[in-house]
Amino acid sequence: MKLHFIGAAHEVTGSCTYINACGKHFLVDFGMEQGVDVYENAQVPTSPSSIDFVLLTHAHIDHSGLLPLLCAGGFRGDIHCTKATANLCGIMLRDSAHIQEFESEWRSRKAKRKGQEDVEPLYTIADAEDAIKCLVPHDYDETIEICEGVRVRFVDAGHLLGSSSIELWLTENGQTRKLVFSGDIGNKSQPLIRDPQYLDEADYVIMESTYGTRLHQRPTDYAKELAGVLQRTFDRGGNVVIPSFAVGRTQEMLYFLRQVKEQGLVKGHAHFPVYVDSPLAIDATDIFIRNRESCYDEEAMRYVKMGINPITFDDLRLAVTSDQSRAINFDRIPKVIISASGMCEAGRIKHHLKHNLWRPECTVVFVGYQAAQTLGRSLCEGVKRVKLFGEDISVCAEVTILPGVSGHADKAGLDEWISHIKVSDKVFVNHGDSAVADQYTAHLREDMGLDAYCPYSGAELDLLTGSFKNTEPIPVTRTAKPSTAYQRLVASLDRLSAIVQSSKGLTNKELGKMADTIANLCSKWES
Repeated sequence: MKLHFIGAAHEVTGSCTYINACGKHFLVDFGMEQGVDVYENAQVPTSPSSIDFVLLTHAHIDHSGLLPLLCAGGFRGDIHCTKATANLCGIMLRDSAHIQEFESEWRSRKAKRKGQEDVEPLYTIADAEDAIKCLVPHDYDETIEICEGVRVRFVDAGHLLGSSSIELWLTENGQTRKLVFSGDIGNKSQPLIRDPQYLDEADYVIMESTYGTRLHQRPTDYAKELAGVLQRTFDRGGNVVIPSFAVGRTQEMLYFLRQVKEQGLVKGHAHFPVYVDSPLAIDATDIFIRNRESCYDEEAMRYVKMGINPITFDDLRLAVTSDQSRAINFDRIPKVIISASGMCEAGRIKHHLKHNLWRPECTVVFVGYQAAQTLGRSLCEGVKRVKLFGEDISVCAEVTILPGVSGHADKAGLDEWISHIKVSDKVFVNHGDSAVADQYTAHLREDMGLDAYCPYSGAELDLLTGSFKNTEPIPVTRTAKPSTAYQRLVASLDRLSAIVQSSKGLTNKELGKMADTIANLCSKWES
């Protein structure tokens, strides 16, 4: 029984843990790194085709975003998750693949003009479709026997629709170990979805630490706080631009905006339009509505029982096409524009920033976590100029952060979550900026008396003996990251290797034909 820490080790994004137990190789999450990487990630110590299954905590791309790349390398196992997570992944992985293909095409056009090579996408829409076919949905709190010796239960983590902590029981040679993966632990008293559910005991806990050194400044009334921003911006004749994660945060903002309108909190602008400019967010909103019975909290369900949809209202306008998106900025009526991505790194939000950042009457409101060295973080830190689509833009608009609107628990919330678990062995802290993860680990050891560690990528845990071997961190260098094309090539090699390994039952004629095909391919590239 061995566990290897792969991703989100001393970093916030790219969650991935590899486990070899009960004769199986499997992953907990396989997420994409977002923002600038700090440390090199160790490779998963087996090929994609050798991975038997994946356990997925939730649909956010930093937890699910590399599943299509896994499939491109030959993975054909099951991806176990909650029903709502499967629904959301169905749209999010397609969207991620579309972005990969679109941006590679755009960068290739720029490269061609400079006489440089084409840029290949990390994975394609076809790869995303393969990953979606592997999704196996489960109910919350249902104990599932994945295979002999492996049992799993998904428990509501209160972070996103369908998000879960995972209880994992492993039994090998008569010995059982229970692991708990926190996933992303939700903030309490958030709109729409339920508070995180607590667990009782575990041998090992692997938990996140995103806000492990902060306490959220919670406004007494989110809707009133937001209304204040809207009022002063609309009175200036400006737009309120909200970079928002398409899944989760957008739906929460719609919930608040409905309250603002329902309670008449903005004076003199009663019918201000609200634009949701993100096809992904529009699709995700429909999924929220369809999963309301299993995921909504009591307050949201009270609206539902009265026949009211808590995330729609008059003056809500949906921009699906590119033409509809462009038209938003030619309308001079003060408005709210909600658009993705939440960290301003891609998508339509960059166009809205280009049109509104230079206008002092406008406001940009950040309502979610901004990873280091992203455009969103730079704006939050007060940068005066940014480059968008090759053009220098002055930052004259008001830039503000709506406090307390976070999908992640703060330090107090993390403490409350871990304090409910009777831990018989060790706690491992990941999914946090390097300094934050270290500080929260020290807090668990010194203030809560837990045997806590903060692993680097490549660290290894023997689940039977409890022996833990950490590794030295390897800082990322500018030349360290292989190109996406090379990563796809390696994935193809893994896939070919799996095909060869599974070909032993073929006839000599079929084997010969396969060998000749491979030899011809090699000759082509050797010449």
